[in-house]
Amino acid sequence: MNQNTTNKLKILAGAAKYDVSCASSGSNRPNQGKGLGNASPWGICHSFTEDGRCISLMKLMLTNYCIYDCAYCINRKSNDIPRTTFTVDEVVNLTIEFYRRNYIEGLFLSSGIIKNPDYTMERMVRIAKELRQKHNYNGYIHLKAIPGANDLLHHKAGLFADRLSVNIEIATEPNLKALAPDKNFKSILNPMNTIKNRILENKEERRKFKHSPRFTPAGQSTQLIIGATPDSDKHILTLAGNLYNSNKLKRVYYSGFIPVNDYDKRLPVLKEPPLKRENRLYQADWLFRFYHFNIDEIVNDQHPDLDLEIDPKLSYALRNPWLFPVDINKASYETILRVPGIGVLSAKKIILGRRYGKLTIASLKKIGVVLKRAQYFITCNELKQPTVNELQPETVRQIMLSHNRPKVQNNRIIHKQLSLF
Repeated sequence: MNQNTTNKLKILAGAAKYDVSCASSGSNRPNQGKGLGNASPWGICHSFTEDGRCISLMKLMLTNYCIYDCAYCINRKSNDIPRTTFTVDEVVNLTIEFYRRNYIEGLFLSSGIIKNPDYTMERMVRIAKELRQKHNYNGYIHLKAIPGANDLLHHKAGLFADRLSVNIEIATEPNLKALAPDKNFKSILNPMNTIKNRILENKEERRKFKHSPRFTPAGQSTQLIIGATPDSDKHILTLAGNLYNSNKLKRVYYSGFIPVNDYDKRLPVLKEPPLKRENRLYQADWLFRFYHFNIDEIVNDQHPDLDLEIDPKLSYALRNPWLFPVDINKASYETILRVPGIGVLSAKKIILGRRYGKLTIASLKKIGVVLKRAQYFITCNELKQPTVNELQPETVRQIMLSHNRPKVQNNRIIHKQLSLF
């Protein structure tokens, strides 16, 4: 790799670190013995950015030149930063050479908008096409679909990429227009709908014709920036829920706003990214995707923002104490899922286990139930612990908070990682 390419790599890999929507699960593209690499449905290796995010793949931008001037973006056209652009061959060769050396297991390619959306998207499609057809590369490819580009280019991209994503970034259109005057919801949602419809058509084609080429087998995703605007968690999660339902998105990623352009008075003054709020949004997202919660059960007009001190599932339970305690030996699967400290796998084991006899505390511990949380919301044969109604919700809240406070050892604070539930 020559010095010119190395310098480009430093600039454009660094420019891509703010995009978090790059998970690689969901695609199965096996090697048939004639090509290079594999993409597996369980994902790939991970590394970490300097702000602590877990990322996958070789993350690159094709260029950090951009004709847009979005207030929250480091690559906005008004910023005086080093600029450069990869050629198509440079990205292809980097991907192949890094893959051969086992540095990476896939490519995540984004881009600023150079000249116009069609010109940018056409070059990204050429990269994916050359990797697949010229080098027989079967590894994972995730491309950013450029809003405003021709639908035919998005269609071509989906034939070579495992996943496409279009970033909405801001949850409400007035706030998007305030910070990114060159963008609008229509230009973002149109390619989303195009990709969704093509995915559905492709599924029908493959039912009839087994060897039809696959279109975006890992689906599509998007990213929302958290904290750059006064949008509430209710606005954010309502939009996410609608995208999951209407556009069949695989993932919505939540990215805590990083103040890279602190001179812009339209942006809030933050000392650090709102990572705890970001984590709570991921937990809430998990609830309505896998735990059968409705959005208005998690956030509503009375509680438009998530509680930053406790997770959304515990917050729901404390706001609805009349639903508890749940009899662990009689309740339905959906009801058991709503108990703090019980996950999907544990709930399934409970349903299965009680076929063979009544469950006890020892049974629940073996199953994997987190009793220090669940004990206030369940009853079983021998559980004597007072429930949430006997102790009152605020008392249970304080008990839970005491469990989460950092421990001090030898005058040093031992921080606990935020758990999902």
